[in-house]
Amino acid sequence: MSKIRITKQFSFETGHALYGYDGKCKNVHGHSYKLSVTVFGTPISDTSNVKYGMVIDFSDLKKIVKSEIVDVFDHATVFNKNTPHVELAKELEIRGHNVLLVDYQPTSEMMVIDFAGKIKKYLPENIQLHSLRLQETDSSFAEWYASDN
Repeated sequence: MSKIRITKQFSFETGHALYGYDGKCKNVHGHSYKLSVTVFGTPISDTSNVKYGMVIDFSDLKKIVKSEIVDVFDHATVFNKNTPHVELAKELEIRGHNVLLVDYQPTSEMMVIDFAGKIKKYLPENIQLHSLRLQETDSSFAEWYASDN
């Protein structure tokens, strides 16, 4: 049976700031992120299986990405916990804001690496993560490919 790639797209709003950066992105700002998740595998060939013909049910992939990424990052502000932004994060949390502290600079590049690790942990054994594309603006995105890693 042929290997097939399927892709599901997601969107979420997230704020961040890049500590130590020499441009405007050192300021707290946000993006309307678009995340494309591509997995591959062999379509289910068991005709008695309710998911016959599917590599993975899109709704099953959605559950993974939604719980591990979208629900966590949507309308949150992300800061590198190893920077003085921790003080700002504490103040925002006190005021009721949703803040995420991560152990990396929250660039699209580092976020997509983080997302790949989170998604791979929850995929069924017979399904492999092929690639991720995290788009932060209409013209800027980062891509992660399993074949590169």
